[in-house]
Amino acid sequence: MQQRAVRTREALLRAAAEVFDDVGYTRASITRIIDRAGLTAGAVYFHFKSKEGLARAVIHEQAKDLQFPQGEPGLQHLIDMTDYLAVEMQQNTLLRAGVRLAVEQNEADLQEYAIYEWWAEQFHEELLAARRKGQLLPTADEAVFASLLVAAYTGTQIMSQLSTNRADLPGRISDMWRCLLPALAPAEVIAGITIPEARAEAGA
Repeated sequence: MQQRAVRTREALLRAAAEVFDDVGYTRASITRIIDRAGLTAGAVYFHFKSKEGLARAVIHEQAKDLQFPQGEPGLQHLIDMTDYLAVEMQQNTLLRAGVRLAVEQNEADLQEYAIYEWWAEQFHEELLAARRKGQLLPTADEAVFASLLVAAYTGTQIMSQLSTNRADLPGRISDMWRCLLPALAPAEVIAGITIPEARAEAGA
């Protein structure tokens, strides 16, 4: 019984992510999500209580499927992580839906800021490792930069989505790093960092 409940919740989460990714929060409906999942209304209300509950779950669990690239923590690994995320935004529905809801949540009055703090903490850990390795400028503030990186990444993916449906997102993230790195690391460290080249098309 417990395994079936877990499977049912997972099916609802995935269906909700697909619908929110397609049409956003306002145009999504419980009926549409139920139809996508092939389940009953009772299943939704048992696990999530409401459309708002489903949206919060998609926001909170947006990183559930991610498998970040392996590597020694530090500046290069942080850049590799953000490049990986740019590609995942093109093909990972749960991540994409969670990010969309986090950006558009004022429409639903969700006020879910914790996911931004979670992402900032992931980046902060990499920056602390970079500090221990002597990769950062003395003036660089790891916590401030981690928060700035979340904001810059969020804005960049929105512009990419509007411009090319995120086909150019990896290239835009690479350009973002070329602009930000001089404020974060000395020239000799930057010289040893690999920034991924722009991809001509999504998945290239």
